[in-house]
Amino acid sequence: MRHIFRWLVRLTSAAIVLAVAATGLAYYLASHSLPDYTRSVAVEGLTADVEIVRDNSNVPHIFTRSDRDAFFGLGYVHAQDRLWQMMLLRRTAQGQLSEIFGTRTVETDTLLRRLDIYNLARASVEAQDARTRDALEAYAAGVNARIDEINRRSLGRGAPEFFLFDAALAPWQPADSIALIKLMALQLSGHLSEEVLRARTSLALEDADRLADILPDVPGEGIAALPDYASLAPGARRHAMAGGDGSGDFLWPVPARGLAGASNAWAAAPDRSAGGGTLLAGDPHLGFTAPSIWYLARMQLSSGGVIGGTIPGIPAIMVGRSETLGWSITSSYLDDQDLHLEELNPDNPQEYRTPDGWKAFRTRRSIVKINDAAPITLTLRWTENGPVLPGSSFDLGTITPEGHVMSLSWTALSSSDTSMSAAIALMHAPDVDAALEASELYIAPSQNLTVIDDGRIAMKVIGAMPARDPRHQSRGRLPAPGWIAENRWQGRLPYADNPEFVAPEGGIVGNTNNKVIDRPFPNHMSYAWGDSQRIMRWQAMMQGRAVHTRDSFIEAQLDTVSPAARTLLPLIGADLWFTGEAAPEGTPERRRQRALELLADWNGEMNEHLPEPLIYAAWLRALQDRLIRDDLGPLAGEFDHVEPLFIERVFRDVDGAAAWCDVRQSAAEETCTDTARQALDDALVWIDETFGTALESLRWGDAHEATHDHPVLGEVPLLRYFVNIRQSTSGGDFTLQRGRTAGRGPQPFLNVHGAGYRGVYDFGDPDSSVFIISTGQSGHFLSRHYDDLGQLWRRGEYIPMSLDPELARAASVGVTRLTAE
Repeated sequence: MRHIFRWLVRLTSAAIVLAVAATGLAYYLASHSLPDYTRSVAVEGLTADVEIVRDNSNVPHIFTRSDRDAFFGLGYVHAQDRLWQMMLLRRTAQGQLSEIFGTRTVETDTLLRRLDIYNLARASVEAQDARTRDALEAYAAGVNARIDEINRRSLGRGAPEFFLFDAALAPWQPADSIALIKLMALQLSGHLSEEVLRARTSLALEDADRLADILPDVPGEGIAALPDYASLAPGARRHAMAGGDGSGDFLWPVPARGLAGASNAWAAAPDRSAGGGTLLAGDPHLGFTAPSIWYLARMQLSSGGVIGGTIPGIPAIMVGRSETLGWSITSSYLDDQDLHLEELNPDNPQEYRTPDGWKAFRTRRSIVKINDAAPITLTLRWTENGPVLPGSSFDLGTITPEGHVMSLSWTALSSSDTSMSAAIALMHAPDVDAALEASELYIAPSQNLTVIDDGRIAMKVIGAMPARDPRHQSRGRLPAPGWIAENRWQGRLPYADNPEFVAPEGGIVGNTNNKVIDRPFPNHMSYAWGDSQRIMRWQAMMQGRAVHTRDSFIEAQLDTVSPAARTLLPLIGADLWFTGEAAPEGTPERRRQRALELLADWNGEMNEHLPEPLIYAAWLRALQDRLIRDDLGPLAGEFDHVEPLFIERVFRDVDGAAAWCDVRQSAAEETCTDTARQALDDALVWIDETFGTALESLRWGDAHEATHDHPVLGEVPLLRYFVNIRQSTSGGDFTLQRGRTAGRGPQPFLNVHGAGYRGVYDFGDPDSSVFIISTGQSGHFLSRHYDDLGQLWRRGEYIPMSLDPELARAASVGVTRLTAE
């Protein structure tokens, strides 16, 4: 026995030693790829030396004598800090993820191949102006200089992830950067999904009034009645089939409904500014990741200094300011996607119907290579309306009649996309007029550009606006027969038709993804908008002051009061407040009464430390599910976020909307008060099972954690504790400090989508301008700059946004000098 014990001790000791050695080796290999920010590097491709000063927040300030060398420097610093992220985004756009991740990403690769984004990007390189092509080539040279340095000096392959995944790292090309803009367009476009959902819901609900309830139009001038989808697509079945799109696929690039894009931006003219200069606040919203999609940088161009938020892989300051101009962007919700039903020739399925008869599909074969599996050969097909998408994507199979396929028209599917040229020109624009003129080149994704110079403010919708025929059968709201000429796009509307607001009389302009303009079809912008609630709070905060300051703009940017909560709680609780008989402690009735007492005294602030936001959110979620589940069946799961306009219509009984409160399958006739009470009980049971604590001890922030998760390593045991960044946060779906919830799964209130970048620019005192991102500058999880800005972001703090070189050099974390070989 003693002999066995001795050997067990020896084996255990050996295992511990091996584990420690393996951990040490892993750390050594991973840490070897940490960039050294204080050194000189001789590189090819420069015309003069480049100095890169990293301030104490690790924001690189790039100083050189030419624009070309400045873009070279930007490519170099992006590759220093975010090489893995850049490679992953490029492979996504190329449809080549499966070469690394195997079968888990086949659906993702298949979709990107069918959209043909990368080939369209390659074709678009020649469409750029000379200055932009020069910037793209210089940027690519900078990225490649860093890759070459990694290979020559054995710098840990550039990032720890490259040790875990055997990914060949091809040189960066100008087309790669254009492809990333197109990939961003895919991640910011939601009208395709809206069309599919409206079609599916139309098939499930035969009453047009009920369809108007659950998919309401933002209040404003109404539109003419539309046909239901069954009349447009004979053979489509009236049912509520559960969907099965690729949204569960690993690294699926298409956002879930409600997460396609958001953002806030507002500006004040000098006469509405206490400092006498223009003001601009902007916070674009995207899905959270670790690291953030945003990367802060400053460049010295021939036109002057420019500083703000970049996206690694794209050589442009996407949001930020120069010495004379400030700009930010918000999702415009322009309807820039249309689905078309394409009828197959019953005698030859390789042909489809057009207004002029049958025509052969344009086809091409594409091979998807798969790690540890046989390759797949796809046959890509295009019609005159656009690429053909499979029924397995976007739930298209649930609405496509037999003998038909679905094609997509989308402004981003352009082979002469000059959006990159617009981004480069914007950085050089000296004033508002030049900025608006430069943005005519912008194609997709459509955005609201809010811009200021030292004396004027403006907002304009930028991006190509499809021209539709006034006789379009569905007005772009539903998939329509592609063989009918009136349903096809008629080109692009003139840029002058894009809505714009220049030097408004009130001195304030802004956007929260709300309805921008109400023009009749076909010159409208959209029937689906991203916000009907935040705009009300924004209006109150802007008009509540005669003049604004940088700090008042920050206050609005960080505001967490929910106008939806203030509107809906008095409606759904109208017959429940302070009613009911006395109930003993520990009973469901007593718990319901206590919840109502808390909510009655609450002001609607979605503060992370309060219990009321969690009770409210759980109640509204349970209420909407009770209202729609019996009518929509499995389709109810697609409505995973509360729609305030729907709840308000039901409880105000607009056009008979109170009918949703009655459960059709039950013999009794339920009232809206009954449903509200039952939903509150449902919510309290869920809260008790999930959090198991007294109502007063609940914290909204425990449920509303911001999920800055690593897109690849975030679910790997043990590693996830190092690579994921989780933060308790305030805000919610309908607050100006927006923290969009997941909507699904066991943790439906996780904060998954919000302001990864915030900036406030004050041209009355430019060096007092501030900005922040939600994680850190580095994509290396062993770097102290991986999450150092995240806690500032969570607390609503910012870092200075200055173009003063001496401020950058003060307490810098390093200076890199690139010298020409």
